[in-house]
Amino acid sequence: MKKVDFSQVLNDYNKILPKGVFLTTKNDGEINTMTMGWGTAGFIWNQNILMAPVRKSRHTHQLIENSDYFTVSVPLNGQLKKELQFCGTKSGRDYDKIKELDLELAEVKEAEVPIIKGNDLHFICKIKYQQDMLKEKLDQDILDKKYPDKDMHTFYYGEVVAVYKEE
Repeated sequence: MKKVDFSQVLNDYNKILPKGVFLTTKNDGEINTMTMGWGTAGFIWNQNILMAPVRKSRHTHQLIENSDYFTVSVPLNGQLKKELQFCGTKSGRDYDKIKELDLELAEVKEAEVPIIKGNDLHFICKIKYQQDMLKEKLDQDILDKKYPDKDMHTFYYGEVVAVYKEE
């Protein structure tokens, strides 16, 4: 793997994000990953930032709440579709997704949270801010369509402390 600049891969990330990427976190020795299909990437507070939305009902939410970091692993070339499907429909409460899918993890020096090998890009993010969505502040149309059961997201803003590209 080689370290690359955030700005070099931002367009690729934004193109692939709607198809799904892996958001991984770790707390108290437990590692979990989930599929993330939307979020934002950009420049806030003079820092490169990825914003990761996680619904409060998700197992990942429990873990990321007690972590300082998350990683985002991005399959740019259509690989790992079955794994993304599984991680987007199965809960870490019921499955050890890493074991179940035989995903290979790799440690990174910047954080205790690993990356998922076999992806093309990896973002290591230090959580700088988080905010719970307030349904009272959300447009009614979005609330009705996207949150019929009022299972809101928490937004995690992570400073991108490193980006790696698999070769």
